[in-house]
Amino acid sequence: MQDTITKPLLKWYGENKRVLPWREKKNPYEIWVSEIMLQQTRVEAVKPFYERFMRELPNVAALAVCPEEKLLKLWEGLGYYNRVRNMQKAAQKIMEVYDGVFPADYEALKGLPGIGNYTAGAVASIAFCIPVPAVDGNVLRVMARLREDGEDILKQSVKNRVEAELTEIMPAEDPGAFNQAMMDLGAMVCLPNGAPKCEICPARMMCEAYKNGLTEILPVRAKKKARKIEERTVLLLFQNGKAALRKRADTGLLASLWEFPSVLENLDEAGVSLALAQMGLSAKSIEPAGSAKHIFTHIEWDMKGYFADVTGETDDLFWADAAAFDAAAIPTAFKKFAALVRARLQ
Repeated sequence: MQDTITKPLLKWYGENKRVLPWREKKNPYEIWVSEIMLQQTRVEAVKPFYERFMRELPNVAALAVCPEEKLLKLWEGLGYYNRVRNMQKAAQKIMEVYDGVFPADYEALKGLPGIGNYTAGAVASIAFCIPVPAVDGNVLRVMARLREDGEDILKQSVKNRVEAELTEIMPAEDPGAFNQAMMDLGAMVCLPNGAPKCEICPARMMCEAYKNGLTEILPVRAKKKARKIEERTVLLLFQNGKAALRKRADTGLLASLWEFPSVLENLDEAGVSLALAQMGLSAKSIEPAGSAKHIFTHIEWDMKGYFADVTGETDDLFWADAAAFDAAAIPTAFKKFAALVRARLQ
């Protein structure tokens, strides 16, 4: 398979590769940051986050000592905050164990917090020219179509097999280019949801799914379980020109991030007034603030918001002025409500 796919794929990549800021240099730190950010996020969406992050934390040493509040604020909008927490743990380990230098070793990279086979493969092959594969969803889709493989690509056994197959054909002279070519092919040509651009694919003549008209059927993915839907009422509380925020627990969903106080169920105004009284607050005014939905991996929040000017105090609330509000890391789940509160604080 190597001669038939490697040469045309690398030629195609040389002519069509995406111009991305983390590809300008073969810097392992920059590659690593980009790969963690790109998990479940589109390239165009990642670019401004990446540029902001690199301005503030340009190297491993800066990431290792960054205060948590600043770190979470820099990650705000990307979600999955444990990823950036693991990045900091990995940076600290690199500083302590490897004297601040990224290890040029695939197994050592996998030994860092938050780095699995894919990320280790991407960093090792692109930054250090180590011939190991980097298999993500794009690559799994490409290989399923090339091989006309009807197995579920979410199964670990399928991923292991694809990694083994690609290891066999990995070009020793530039494995990073090969891995990036496979990524770009999946992102730009061998698209998901039955819409591949086979007419411009450099691998179409060796693609079994293309030959047999199965590109709209493959790859196979097991159906996910239905998400649990949770109704919440979000309270946008104001007092003396400040807005209420609450720190989430140190563990669990959105751990240690700031949020607006909320209660389960979608309440009406009378219900909001009662909920505030139970918190030790008295509402001078209550008005609707619209609704929003946010989908997590296994749960969906159906949110209904209310503005309320209140009096009283409760221990678990922090009253933020405009500057403190802008400095707080607030999850994307509350993006719509955060914009409304920010507008009132100006």
